[in-house]
Amino acid sequence: MEELMSHVVGEYKKISERRRSKSDLKRVLEDEETSVLDRIENILMKLGLSRNEAKVYVFLARRREAKASEISDTLLLNRTETYRILMNLQKMGLVSTVLTKPLKFIALPLEKSFSLLIEAKKLNISMLETEKEKIIESWRSLPRSDVSTPPKEVFQVLEGYEHINLRARDIIEDAKREIYACTSEDHLGRFYYAGLLDALEENARKGIKVMFITNNSPKNFFFTKDLKKSNVKYIQFDPKEVPSFIISDDRELLLFLNPFTGEHKISRPVALYTNCIILIKALNKLFKSIWDQNKPKEDTLGDI
Repeated sequence: MEELMSHVVGEYKKISERRRSKSDLKRVLEDEETSVLDRIENILMKLGLSRNEAKVYVFLARRREAKASEISDTLLLNRTETYRILMNLQKMGLVSTVLTKPLKFIALPLEKSFSLLIEAKKLNISMLETEKEKIIESWRSLPRSDVSTPPKEVFQVLEGYEHINLRARDIIEDAKREIYACTSEDHLGRFYYAGLLDALEENARKGIKVMFITNNSPKNFFFTKDLKKSNVKYIQFDPKEVPSFIISDDRELLLFLNPFTGEHKISRPVALYTNCIILIKALNKLFKSIWDQNKPKEDTLGDI
């Protein structure tokens, strides 16, 4: 009897373990599915859809077809809002109506929807480029005051890689004499993938002095391996407390702020753009000091 009970308990444990394993696998798959759907919805939002429009589209794309009542009940949306969203998606070409009773809706396949939305974005950008020239021409034709205003120190806080990279490109392309940059591995990688290192190389080919300092790592070796071919000078230095920054012609500064403030991590990168002479001189001096301490005497910057 004891052997039988032991066997039964053992079998029960095996079944429980299998159920637990299946449950864990199901939970992992559900988490992965949720992650993929969230990414798709975020991309759709970047392409111009609202959050609820993205949710309705993804729901339809997975269900193939559905009634408005099924959509509103599943996504917990007001029926009127659901119809409004479906109308908007139809106007975009992402959803079609099936003439059944009651009406059903089907979604354009995901890959075609992405292509359609991206092409629409490109068309809008092209139209804006054309409109921009007309607006600038009209703006320049407006009468202006003859009173000259002295230059003022400005401070601009930028948030997000898109805005930071655009400002970095501006000050790199506007440089006439020299660019000094001190970058961490993370920022150098961002520069590389945003094409900013290409812009630095182009400046060096034009005769602009381009020098930067970065830490020694396998990734940075990959990012910088071709730079010396274009006369970009750089040294490897492992600064623990030195911020990342770009200085252009001693008149513009882009300072990358630490992504950590105390124990709280800032969710998006932040940078400060300024033409403040005092701050520029201080970081310029820091750059030259690091450079001179890590290069042979013939390459020092102390007298520049």
